[in-house]
Amino acid sequence: MATESIDMVEEAVEFPQELLAFIDEWKTKPGSLIMILHKTQQTFGYISRPSAEKLSYLTGIPLARIYGVITFYHFFKTTKPGKYKISVCLGTACYLKGGQDLINEVRAILNIAEDEVTKDGLFSVDPVRCIGCCGLAPVMTIGTETYGKLTKEQLPGIIAQYYNKAEKRTSAPAQ
Repeated sequence: MATESIDMVEEAVEFPQELLAFIDEWKTKPGSLIMILHKTQQTFGYISRPSAEKLSYLTGIPLARIYGVITFYHFFKTTKPGKYKISVCLGTACYLKGGQDLINEVRAILNIAEDEVTKDGLFSVDPVRCIGCCGLAPVMTIGTETYGKLTKEQLPGIIAQYYNKAEKRTSAPAQ
């Protein structure tokens, strides 16, 4: 990597001191890449190309290897998620009770495809393997809220609640 490239990488994304300290602590440990990627995604919500490049520079791990891990594991995201991240369970119980149908319906309501975010940046939709609420199948979460025993007919109302929250925040008077 040329010196100019390193300087551009350092300026492209600002890593908080806590993340830099974590990387410094973990970069020499065997199998550290997954831990570093988890911490990076926890910090930013996703792993952008500039973040991956900076990780490569800071750890000495080739960018191709970093991307190999990011793209292999579905947990890692390379695009910024929506403000309201919708996760629909596709674990066995949820899948059998219509989890995939819920994903398709939510994407249709929001008019987005896989790995997309709504134009207003409010919503993204991801399948997850298990939320741990099998008795409530099918299950969906939005942020920290869990919705169980869902039907497709309930989805528009649930999504509308989050649109209303977003509108109230943007129309609230400044204090």
